[in-house]
Amino acid sequence: MTSPRGERKDDALNYSEDIRRSIAYIDLNLKKDLNANEIADHIGYSVYHFCRVFSSIQGVPLMDFVRKKRLHQARRELLFGRKIIDIALEYGFETASGFSKAFRKEYGYSPTVYIAKISSFSTSHSILNHGGYRMNPMIVFKPAFHIAGYGIRTNVTSGYTKDIAAYWDTYIGENLENKMYTALNPPAHGEVGICIPSSDDGNVIYLFGVIVEDYSKVTPDMMTWDVPEANYAVFTTPPVDHVDSASSYDVDPLSMAVKATWKYIFEEWFPNSDYVYDESKLDFEFYDERCHGLQDAVMDIYVPIKQRVERG
Repeated sequence: MTSPRGERKDDALNYSEDIRRSIAYIDLNLKKDLNANEIADHIGYSVYHFCRVFSSIQGVPLMDFVRKKRLHQARRELLFGRKIIDIALEYGFETASGFSKAFRKEYGYSPTVYIAKISSFSTSHSILNHGGYRMNPMIVFKPAFHIAGYGIRTNVTSGYTKDIAAYWDTYIGENLENKMYTALNPPAHGEVGICIPSSDDGNVIYLFGVIVEDYSKVTPDMMTWDVPEANYAVFTTPPVDHVDSASSYDVDPLSMAVKATWKYIFEEWFPNSDYVYDESKLDFEFYDERCHGLQDAVMDIYVPIKQRVERG
């Protein structure tokens, strides 16, 4: 058999260049109706032989590779505010639910969860830029608990990040933290930041509060939520210093570390772990005395998980 270039395909051939050309062809045609026969023909192989070679070298079947490429590119486009159904159709998925199912199987979480957590973090530095600090989460079970505090209603598909930023200005300007602790007198110091879905169309409640034993001291202007028991992967952010930024407040190193950690969790840890995001539960951020110092400030991110049923 000869290739389109008139070269003989035999065992002496270095397959690496042909695989490289096939991947380049796949990248250029991700939005088209690609199939194994078309890709093999473009490179000059029989489909049977090429699929065997590709799988051996890449470690994944040819069309699984195409699917992974499409999902990877689609994941990037989720950050630009496009509708999930439009992205799904563009990359060869017949329905939004089919795309979401494939996305969840590949990454361990749904497109909606990804949009909610990563859309504002796309410019964050990789967690690996923090002095080579690596994330080794603790896997813990946490019983149900109660949260009370202040929050806002917003929508993850539009204005979400701006609304949260505006809320923080209000939270700080009106000294809501002191007001909350004075009214609720919680048994321990520590604030919980949690995003609670309130409808299927992206409406959410963002609640920043404290853990309380009951709601007997809650005032009318507060919000509450019962967090169910769950298994969590608990990530502690890389330690950062506030010494240089304490006087200017132009940059918040802890905030950047939190953003980078979320990015690491969804884009690196989940795809390579034995867990998937448990979407029947809620993730939350936990801030205690460790985040208030000028040096080595950290906080914890609790991500609900369940065992991955299958890999691949």
